[in-house]
Amino acid sequence: GLELSHGVGTNSLGPAGPWRSAGPCKMKRVRTVFKPEQLERLEQEFLKQQYMVGTERVDLAATLHLTETQVKVWFQNRRIKWRKQSMEQKAAKLSQFGVIQPATADSTDSKDHEEDTVDVEL
Repeated sequence: GLELSHGVGTNSLGPAGPWRSAGPCKMKRVRTVFKPEQLERLEQEFLKQQYMVGTERVDLAATLHLTETQVKVWFQNRRIKWRKQSMEQKAAKLSQFGVIQPATADSTDSKDHEEDTVDVEL
């Protein structure tokens, strides 16, 4: 998890947003737990399109009673999961034919991963 240090005297107002105190000098983000109906709808939308932006994301967030950031981060994490599953399926198919798969990721894909590595709400 992500931990942030804060001054000793800033505890009077308590943690803001999805953060909770994990001790006298550390704050920890509370993990978002999605309801099954929310996950089902998010997965349906992901099957239609892997990128959700603008008013579509705002509307989906409002419909599911989530923040826009929660929807954005869910889509980022889901794309990472999808890419990992795709790579594993590809490796499994290649291994069936005796083709040895290199351990490193394809260099053409590496530039796409940078945007999707964030899994924390800010």
